[in-house]
Amino acid sequence: MNIIRTFWLGVRATLFWMGFILTTLGYLLILPVLAFLPHQTRYPVLCKWIDVNLWWLECCCGVNYQLLGTENIPTGSAAIIMANHQSVWETLAVAQIFPPLTWVLKKELFRIPIFGWGLKMTRPVAIDRGAGRSAVEQVKIQGKDRLDEGIWIVIFPEGTRVKPGQRLSYRPGGAILANYSQYPVVPVAHNSGASWPKHSYIKKPGTITVSIGRPIKTRGRSVEEILAQVEDWIETEKTRLVFKEC
Repeated sequence: MNIIRTFWLGVRATLFWMGFILTTLGYLLILPVLAFLPHQTRYPVLCKWIDVNLWWLECCCGVNYQLLGTENIPTGSAAIIMANHQSVWETLAVAQIFPPLTWVLKKELFRIPIFGWGLKMTRPVAIDRGAGRSAVEQVKIQGKDRLDEGIWIVIFPEGTRVKPGQRLSYRPGGAILANYSQYPVVPVAHNSGASWPKHSYIKKPGTITVSIGRPIKTRGRSVEEILAQVEDWIETEKTRLVFKEC
């Protein structure tokens, strides 16, 4: 039975990846046009690619999600989203859950054909991880510029995907931006790694839970205080989230 189930999950994953590739190739046709449009016009068009692929993931692999704490999403201004990182899934899903946003990411992602080109159009803060202090300054200055324009910023403070049950120390970049910009931080915890583990081809069917915490005030607080509160909330919340397997 386990062999049959694994085979069937592999077939479903293959169908998903085929659709993923086809939609990505389809966007190749419209990227040149989008390049000439203002950000507020092209952003929703780019996000349709995410919507389609998350829908296709549910159709093929039976992966969906539920939200907790949607009442905690600020409506008066932009904010900094700081979330744990377990999978590719949450990098897509945040754009479906929150207002218009962009990501702090490593600039190497721009080298990925088609995907990287589209990603660049979302106006991310792309850093060189080996740049040290200059990378931190880039996050501060460019991040605040985006926030002032009303564009939310997504940061994964662990810096890499982490397997469920494991823990890494949080990097201070997001807290530094929060301290500098004075925009609130919205902490987010999820268990996507239970469905779409790091480097996994097969996706386990079920319901991912995403929990959104109350905004953390940053005005007048140190980087260390902000980072400690974010890490404590996310790590505590992760332990109570349950993946509902189908």
